[in-house]
Amino acid sequence: MGTRNDEIAGLLQEYADLIAITGGDAFKVRVYEKAARSVGGYRQDVACLDVGGLRRIPNVGGSIAGKIDEYLHTGAIHQLEELRARIPAGVRQLITIPSLGPRKAMVLYQECGVDSVESLEEAIRTGRLCGLHGFGEKTEDNLLHGIELMRKAGRRVNIGVAMAVAEEVVAALSAMPGCLRCAYAGSLRRMKDTIGDVDVLATARDAPALMAAFTTLPSVAEVIVHGETKSSIRTASGLQVDLRVVPRDSWGAALQYFTGSKPHNIRTREIAVHKKLKLSEYGVFDVATGEKIVSADEAEVYGMLGLPWIPPPLREDSGEIEAALRGELPQVVAEEDIRGDLHTHTDLTDGLASLEEMVAAAAARGYAYYAVTDHAPNLYMQRMTDDKALDQRERMRQLGDAYPEMCLLHGTELNIDPDGNVDWPPDFLAGFDLCVASVHSHFTQSAAEMTRRFVRACENRNVKIIGHPTCRTIGKREPVEADWEEVFRACARTGTALEIDAFPDRLDLPAELVRRAQEYGVLFSIGSDAHAVPHLSMMRYGVGTAQRGWLAPDRIINTWPVGRLQEFLAAPGARS
Repeated sequence: MGTRNDEIAGLLQEYADLIAITGGDAFKVRVYEKAARSVGGYRQDVACLDVGGLRRIPNVGGSIAGKIDEYLHTGAIHQLEELRARIPAGVRQLITIPSLGPRKAMVLYQECGVDSVESLEEAIRTGRLCGLHGFGEKTEDNLLHGIELMRKAGRRVNIGVAMAVAEEVVAALSAMPGCLRCAYAGSLRRMKDTIGDVDVLATARDAPALMAAFTTLPSVAEVIVHGETKSSIRTASGLQVDLRVVPRDSWGAALQYFTGSKPHNIRTREIAVHKKLKLSEYGVFDVATGEKIVSADEAEVYGMLGLPWIPPPLREDSGEIEAALRGELPQVVAEEDIRGDLHTHTDLTDGLASLEEMVAAAAARGYAYYAVTDHAPNLYMQRMTDDKALDQRERMRQLGDAYPEMCLLHGTELNIDPDGNVDWPPDFLAGFDLCVASVHSHFTQSAAEMTRRFVRACENRNVKIIGHPTCRTIGKREPVEADWEEVFRACARTGTALEIDAFPDRLDLPAELVRRAQEYGVLFSIGSDAHAVPHLSMMRYGVGTAQRGWLAPDRIINTWPVGRLQEFLAAPGARS
């Protein structure tokens, strides 16, 4: 079962936003924002803590601990409810528009009566914001683009949100007497970036009893449909979950059918027709006799079609059928292939856990190597200095004695400035075991400028990985524009790896670019970008993105044995 940390973190962030909307103290806003981040990334389930335990969470003082405790016992925070009552729901929704902050949302409401996303769009298009301080033509364009982004995302959520709900539901149903099998399917099983709703399949001795248990789970806010073999509910966060109970002997066929995708299923049904078979969610049937041939095992369903089992992330009708027929289906990377994490942060910069806590958690995952890559000084708000970096390096050397089975790498995440330069001079950078370089600002440069920026970073002999290359934040910020083929050529020429950032709101490099980059011989790294101990488990989403990009383990540097990785990190590469 999942924790309630994200739920409570969301409430604290909402409280911070409402304080800002109502013109409250900026310091108080930051206090609640920091507390929200700390609760969201805390290693324990905060629902199991008393007030004393809550106060031991970083950035959570007595007042905030009291609010969390109040929510855990009553289901509400009265001060939050009071703020909600003062601000119309439509105004609160405005701050979900990318590029629109709480203060500007309140100005729009007070000065122009804008109280919804729709009324904001209408106000921009009719010129009602003309002359309003802080809302020039460029700001209006950004707001319209933000509204477009928000609508494109719709009710979809990132894979991390959906996975937490799905695994909680599957675990709860699997524990029910009479439940024989239970698993999630759909786009979640295919590891898509965003999920519209969660599909869950089950087999059970008593389907109505399992349906009754499903519709009364604690996470259920609304029962949409309640039937004997299919029910749909909506969680408190608004995510729809559909449960289907299928016959035991139809499990494999149902799992294949409800995993999708629709275009993939059309292709498999076409193959069945050519073999004088019929494929449905109930099984594979002989057309002439109507006899069910196979249905209980998904691999047997594919086998009857003359295909090997196809990993779910590949099932998008993007060439997987043809590759399978030719015997050329890739053996894509699996999470167990990952030997270490090369992109993580501690509380020295913007992380939430100490160096010691992060190293211990990496060791508990069985990693052969682990890198800490805290931010470099040009990301000024992180307050990194030379002395802090050197002190952390010494602490890591000392920690290495306590973890002889794990190679500790002292790294840094550099900032690629608008000209392609990075923090620190070459001599200082040479002291790091690993340098990741990422773009953190000036996202609106032209494609030509951004391409030169990346190429120059690749040509820096100290840079080994380009972090979260497209800079996208799913549903909030579009990818930067660049000539990606030119970037891929530069990576291949210089031996610079491209990262697949596994954090669920990034998943960057996206799968489609991963697949294209392979054509140029590019190497990759999958990094969790963890800022707290629980974030280390985000690696699974990066692996899913790599799978969707048809990526085999050998092209990923953190699947390599430690010796091979160290040779790669030590090699200067082909630099200009």
